Formats: sequence, C-alpha cells, structure tokens
Amino acid sequence: MTPGQDVSIDAQQPWTLRGPVHPETARALRRHDGGGAESARLCFVGLGNLPVLAREYSRFGVGGEEVQHTLLARALARRGYDVTMVTADLGQDDAARMDGITVYKAYGPHEGLPMLRFIHPRFTKFWAALARADADVYYTSCAGPLLGIVALFARRHGKRVVFRIAHDRDCEPDQLLVKYWRDRKIYEYGLRHADVILAQSEQQQRALRANYGLPSVVATMLVDPRQKELGFEERDVDVLWVNNLRTFKRPDLLLELAGRLPHLKFHMVGGTQPGHEALYEEIRAQAAAYPNLRFHGPVPYHDVNDFYERAKVFVNTSDSEGFPNSYLQAWRRGTPTVAFFDPDSVISRRRLGKAAASMDEMASEVNRFATQPQDWAEASRACLAFMDMHYGDDKVLMPYIEALCPTTAQPLRPGATGHASR
Repeated sequence: MTPGQDVSIDAQQPWTLRGPVHPETARALRRHDGGGAESARLCFVGLGNLPVLAREYSRFGVGGEEVQHTLLARALARRGYDVTMVTADLGQDDAARMDGITVYKAYGPHEGLPMLRFIHPRFTKFWAALARADADVYYTSCAGPLLGIVALFARRHGKRVVFRIAHDRDCEPDQLLVKYWRDRKIYEYGLRHADVILAQSEQQQRALRANYGLPSVVATMLVDPRQKELGFEERDVDVLWVNNLRTFKRPDLLLELAGRLPHLKFHMVGGTQPGHEALYEEIRAQAAAYPNLRFHGPVPYHDVNDFYERAKVFVNTSDSEGFPNSYLQAWRRGTPTVAFFDPDSVISRRRLGKAAASMDEMASEVNRFATQPQDWAEASRACLAFMDMHYGDDKVLMPYIEALCPTTAQPLRPGATGHASR
C-alpha cells in the first residue's frame, strides 16, 4: 500500500479504506507489521462512557453503547493495547488514568449557549479532545453527528475510523433516531467515510447494504461475568424490565402486563433521556397505581446486574432495538427473556425464552416462566449454555481486534459475521 492508493473491497481485506490513503495513515499502518499489542493507539469516543468507567460518576445515566465501549476498552487495555477515551466533561481531570485507559474530556453536557454551542464549545472542545488523544484509530457508535466529526478529523489527520451500528434504525435513512436534518447529514457523511463498519446482527448488515450500499462485519458484544447463580426458588423478582424510558421502548406495555398478571412481582428499572422527561414522569406516576409493580427509576450500571441475577424472567417491550445489552446480561445469569424484538431470531432458535407476537402471548409466556420451575430451568440452562459457548471474551474480541489493528488476527471478509452461528 502506498500513499494515495485507492483501496477497494475484496475477499482478503478485513477492513476497507474509501478514498486515498493519507501519508500519516500509511505510516501508522506500517507500525502494524510486527503485530502485537503495540500496533496502534486506540481511542474510544463516547461522551457518555464515564459513568460506566468510574463508579463515582454513576449518577449520570448510561445506555447500552456506553457499556459496550467501556467493556471493550477495558478488555483491550488488559491485553496490553494502548487505549484512550474521549468522554464528556463531568468534572474529572483531563488525561486521567482509569482502569488502564487515559481519558480526555470534551465539553460539559449543558455547556454553551443554545444555537451557538454546536460550534463552541461542542465542536471546538470535542475536536481538541480528539487531537489530545492522538490515536491511530478512533472507535465510535450510534447514529448522530459525532461520527461525522470523528470522520472529518480522521481524514484531516490521516487516522482511521471504526464505527459500530447501535440500533436497527441506524441503517434506515427514513427512521434515524436523529432529530435535526443537519445532524442526519453529518452522520451520513461519517458513515460513508468510516474505514470499517461493524454491525450487531445480520439484519443490520443487510439493511446497511440495501439502504446505503455499504459493507459491514457482524461483531457481537461483551458482557460482565455473573457474580452468583441463583435457582428458581431463590429469585425474588418475578419479572424484570430494564431500559431507558423512551417512546419506542414502550414502557406503557410493561404497565399493561403488570395489570394482566397481578399475582406476579414486577420491577421496572430505567432513567430518562433528553427530550423524554415528560414520558418518564408519566410512567413513574402511573406505575404507582400498580401494587405489584415497583418503579426503581435509574439504577447505576454497577448495581443493575444484581437485578438480573434475582429475576425469573426478563421482559423487553420495545418496538425496535439494536442487539440489547440487557439480553446478554440476563442470559449470562440464566434469566429467560420474553420480548417482541428478537434479533436474528436468536431467542426462538436457541430457546432462550420466547419471542412473543402479541400482548396475549407475552402475558402467557411471562406467567409460564415465572410460575413453572421446570420450564424456567430448561430455558435458564439454554441461556447459560448459549453464553458460555458464544460469548467468551476472546471470541467476541476477534472482529474488533481485526478492525482496530488488522494485522493482529486472521482477516474476516467484509460482509462476514464475527461470531459463531447464534
């Protein structure tokens, strides 16, 4: 490969460059020739990552992608990679070392004046944080303008960008969970200039190619190990729901389910998201009317796994998702899942609970798993076996290592999957 060379996709390349190779990129890639953990300096770009990385900031809410960024960054740091991170400014010191990761801060969540803050401080401070990280490869996820800015920075400075799809709608131009036309266009710029795109599922992979004409590699997700394994009778939470309260997550259906099954104990965990504060307050107020439902509100990530260990059944009521972290957290702890959303039909194929087609079916299946120890035990064993077989850290990490440091592993073909058949 020489500077200025156009690189196209072929079956032998684990990643693609769309456009000329910048001289600085060529020099960085030459450093990969020897392989090993010193191949490249990596930066995980996620403004909401800090509350997962450091418990003292856990009062700030998180979502699944913040969890994945942090688990992945920690796993690579433990294996000797030079890992940095760009997060929001929540009052931490700049360039602080946390779990072997150097953390650079961008801007505060509420910093700046409306209408002006997109440029300053958000663009200016974010760009400066990317520069201080001085990575060879920048990793980010979720549809939004962040990807476009990272891609522009990378092109300007000869860096590489790895982007991971976080939600099925990230692949659907007409359904993006991005409010402003400006931000949608910045996202699409970044999507088309990312060097590698990782998808969570084959469904996302197909949609990305159909709607944007772009290839991707399926990469699964990391999950924290279970701390204890409780049997059916030891679990005191009949039904668990964990999600941020947004309209498409359909928290209202969990209330309906609690009304249909008054003999079961329901626990609802989740915080609000910007723009959805009214929904949060509405659900919180309505939940008080159900004597069998306990509304916990936001629970720090560091404490939420205890709920999965105590639950007999995990329920997801969302209209759409990516590949929910919550499914993996539940299955790791032997907790069957009943949901409308079944990515790549894995719940049905692997018998990890039940993919429901209606509220009637959801209520029936939740009741079955919560009250029938034998049915629960069979599904619980399937969950544990599935996770042990397919979600060991080393297996999950392979497509990420290929994308971030291509010479450290055997290549995957673009359009391939980075997991065993799920």
